[in-house]
Amino acid sequence: MSRTFKDKLSSNDFLITAEVSPPKGTDLIDVLSDAELIRGWVDALNVTDNQKAIMRMSPLAVSKSLLDSGHEVIMQLTCRDRNRLALQSDLLGAYSMGIRNICIMTGDHTTKGDHPKARPVYDLDSVQLLKIVRKMQEGFDLAGNVIENPPQFVVGAVTNTDPSKKAQMMKLRKKVKTGINFMQTQAVYDISMFESFMESIGDIEVPIIAGVIPLRSANMARFMNGNIPGINVPDEIIERMESAEKPKDEGMDICAETIKELKKLCRGIHLMPIGKHNNTPTILEMADIRKKQ
Repeated sequence: MSRTFKDKLSSNDFLITAEVSPPKGTDLIDVLSDAELIRGWVDALNVTDNQKAIMRMSPLAVSKSLLDSGHEVIMQLTCRDRNRLALQSDLLGAYSMGIRNICIMTGDHTTKGDHPKARPVYDLDSVQLLKIVRKMQEGFDLAGNVIENPPQFVVGAVTNTDPSKKAQMMKLRKKVKTGINFMQTQAVYDISMFESFMESIGDIEVPIIAGVIPLRSANMARFMNGNIPGINVPDEIIERMESAEKPKDEGMDICAETIKELKKLCRGIHLMPIGKHNNTPTILEMADIRKKQ
């Protein structure tokens, strides 16, 4: 019998998760084919929830389809689009469909997406929702009503990795106190800063899975530095991308080098490609990670 993501979290495995995005439409062929590219390479697939506040198919539907195709999934759930009733309802629905892993986040504001006039909900923040998940697993909804056959999820959360951001570090610890099982981070490029981050949370036993995004150009690196909170691409990496004859290949080299360093520091990586996973197996091989049996 194959081991589950939950089993692997309590092992000594270096974990590999990867992000897949639901389609902006009703056809799942591209998502399923993208997932096939990394079958055997990753321990679980994160299904995003209207990431960047761009409207896409429900992560519940995509997670169920991937599950039926034999993939282990981590369904992301944001607080942006649902009130406390809908959030609890979707959690019950997900569990009834066989989804056992979830990752809770607040979610990008609607003004950053393709429906900027949409009213964000934010009835709860991520810490409050994590507390509700714990309460639901104990057999009660937020109002104190009994839940029959309560769900038992493997619960994840997300964090940035700048230890100088005191408010963010406090929020991380609040998430840990809710009893989460793993923590995924924003994309890491600055290994020195990540080392400081790991040292600052050395007392925390929750597995840390570091985010990685392969760079495609120097402009992409500059854009992320200027527009995505929590990402710091060092000047030397930008210079490497600037001077590279083939920037995409250089970005893959940098990503593989980063993964090799992260293997020494944390429990796993979370791959977030810009686009499809065509290059993910190559990057993992370059990082001396072999396909799983």
